Amino acid sequence: MLHPQARALIDLMAERGVPPTHTLTPEAARAAYRDRRALTQPDPPAVAVVRDLRADTAGGGIALRLYRPLGSGDKTPLPAMVYFHGGGWVMGDLDTHDVLCRELANASGCAVVAVDYRLGPEHCFPAAVDDALAATRWIHANASALALDAERLAVGGDSAGGNLAAVVAIAAREAGDLPVAFQLLIYPATDMRGGHASRTANGEGYVLTQNTMNYFQGRYLGSPAAELDWRASPLLCADLASLPPALVVTAGYDPLRDEGLDYAQALTLAGNKVSQICFERQIHGFITMGRVLDEAQSAVAICASELRRSLQP
Repeated sequence: MLHPQARALIDLMAERGVPPTHTLTPEAARAAYRDRRALTQPDPPAVAVVRDLRADTAGGGIALRLYRPLGSGDKTPLPAMVYFHGGGWVMGDLDTHDVLCRELANASGCAVVAVDYRLGPEHCFPAAVDDALAATRWIHANASALALDAERLAVGGDSAGGNLAAVVAIAAREAGDLPVAFQLLIYPATDMRGGHASRTANGEGYVLTQNTMNYFQGRYLGSPAAELDWRASPLLCADLASLPPALVVTAGYDPLRDEGLDYAQALTLAGNKVSQICFERQIHGFITMGRVLDEAQSAVAICASELRRSLQP
């Protein structure tokens, strides 16, 4: 059964005539995504430090935002999670996920560094992947100056950001010189081919629709052939062994539910330590909606607990 609070939110969006994302230009979709924060997100909790940064990389400058949790000093090296926001690789920025990053930092006791990667269609695949990996490398290289512990570094993200976190974890293993200790994958997109049953079963009526997913993928991938590249579809990676421990969070009424579950299973079968939790009554995107969905706070607490357990000594 769909959670009554999720049902109420869907009904409210229908009553207010919120246009489906796939009917909007990317610019209008981004503005609408930012504007919805006031309706669904909690007030931003105080943290010890919020610092805007810029990672200078071979591909250009990447904006970052560093959060240090309440009770932490500026000098004490903290474990950190590099966080990639959701939004279908087309929407989202440092502000749309500011509250979630603050919540995760405070609840875990770890620093969080959010990444403002390039978006499609202006910058198609693999631009977001390149930025995500370059930003993680920059954070690792500059960990001492940022009072972060380079050996206790996690990656995480929701939806499109969960996809990027999974890909960075694989790419870091391939490179062999970028230690990643944990991956937090919140309803990640893992298979761009779109053949999982939940894409059809939950593809209409639960905010994220099949038409919207097609809209996102078309503007991100650039060409259909890209969907077979493991950097777009990490479930298709031929070797998923020797990857960091993972927590995979899914939602019962999410079109991406089954590919998240399949990715968790594939990681486990490859010999990795993986926990998978499905919030059966929830919709895609729920973890940022703590103002209207009580289970969002439960999900944040679980994610933060696993992050703390994996990174704290």
